[in-house]
Amino acid sequence: MESPADAPEQPQIYLISPPSFELGKFPGQLARVLDAVEVACVRLDLASRDEDTLSRAGDALREVTMARDVALVISDHQILAERLGLDGVHLTDASKSIRTARKALGPDAIVGSFCGASQHDGMVAGEAGADYVSFGPVGTSGLGDGAQAEVDLFQWWSEMIEVPVVAEGGLTEDLVRQVAPFTDFFGIGDEIWHAEDPLAALKTLTRAMG
Repeated sequence: MESPADAPEQPQIYLISPPSFELGKFPGQLARVLDAVEVACVRLDLASRDEDTLSRAGDALREVTMARDVALVISDHQILAERLGLDGVHLTDASKSIRTARKALGPDAIVGSFCGASQHDGMVAGEAGADYVSFGPVGTSGLGDGAQAEVDLFQWWSEMIEVPVVAEGGLTEDLVRQVAPFTDFFGIGDEIWHAEDPLAALKTLTRAMG
């Protein structure tokens, strides 16, 4: 029987925003979730490429996350991360330069990289200095090229590589149970925001983690 000190820590929650949301509504939803569940990081992941839309969303979410001491990163928009005073950037294409982002944002910024289901891309990102590597989709989802990140990939990574890993995309309770022993974070977004009660949906997934 493992003592609690020997048992692996339960994965942390990394919340991903919906691809579009109402500025008058979503920050309140997010605040409710952050007040009820411990969250390590929030990612602003809008589909929009409109600078004004992204900036207003970034400002609104930063108010919520800063008040609760939760990190906020933005997908790809390194310049906006800097301008809006966010905590870092999540690069959605593994070939994008982590070193460039790190140079622009400084040593304290969070720079993460989505690497699909590619062990090789993950290792390259880790060697380039990524703070974390994200693999997915774990389940069936529209992420990437349709290749799924299998449990074996997370198991290998957790045994061989020090860089923290995020499991995201198409998560279900069953998949969360399978991957939980081998991941540091679960990237949870659409899984809860489509639900009538996002907080209840998140609690259901977190119960499956440990």
